[in-house]
Amino acid sequence: MSKLAGIVPDLDEAIYHAHPSLSSTGARQLLDSPAKFRWAQTHPKPPKQAFDLGSAAHTKILGAGSGVIAYPAEHITAGGNVSTKAATVAWAAEQRQAGLIPVSPHEIDAVDAMAESVLAHPVARRLLEQKDNQREVSMFATCPDTGVEMRARFDLHAADSGDLKSARDASPKGFAKAVAQHGYNVQQGWYQDVREIITGERGTFTFIVVESTAPYLVGVYQLDYSFEDMGKVKALAARNIYQQCLEHDVWPGYSSDTQTLQAPQYAIYDYMDEFEADEPMKVGN
Repeated sequence: MSKLAGIVPDLDEAIYHAHPSLSSTGARQLLDSPAKFRWAQTHPKPPKQAFDLGSAAHTKILGAGSGVIAYPAEHITAGGNVSTKAATVAWAAEQRQAGLIPVSPHEIDAVDAMAESVLAHPVARRLLEQKDNQREVSMFATCPDTGVEMRARFDLHAADSGDLKSARDASPKGFAKAVAQHGYNVQQGWYQDVREIITGERGTFTFIVVESTAPYLVGVYQLDYSFEDMGKVKALAARNIYQQCLEHDVWPGYSSDTQTLQAPQYAIYDYMDEFEADEPMKVGN
């Protein structure tokens, strides 16, 4: 594959994902376990149907990405769900091969509603319609600290760049939990690092989050300094891990030694609330 560098608009999504440079998804896998990252590299998984609704909404809202196609009637059960029969699986695989996202008829309606909800949100709409905004912009850079080749694909690239997410819970509490659980702050740090290497500016980064069930509520968020600082540090740490693993061709899993586990803070607080309260729990009358 030819070397790609800098900002590359309108790059085919399949070409982007096939590029050997390290992505933010790979960086997060490396932070979890280099062994898991290496396994994912050598054992690619087929697309999950559970992600199709979010991918279809992404295409609808941004007007970019893979096309969407509804499962025909013969592949829908009497209850309105997608059939699990081999013929249905084969049909879906053919559509994906053709660059399409197969979704059920009722999910088509949900995608339309999600798009309408995002566009009805004043801040989300402003972000989508800002001047010089580009969609699905690929960027390729070399980390000056580690020499690692990096890539990022911005949903929105403009003065205020950002990412579109679908979620079951788009509330501030719900999305903060998702950021910590899925490492979205590492994604932000990675994207801003790539952008800064290329342009000299980190820019701001905003998440547009739309719920995948009615009434399809929308939240728009920027991460605070603590999330942002942790994401930047972890993104660089992932590149250092990757550079070391490549150099020695060793992809470690968990420690081979016996380790002592500390109780997480939430477990300690739960214990204190239940067993060290002023009024002990009573059973019966």
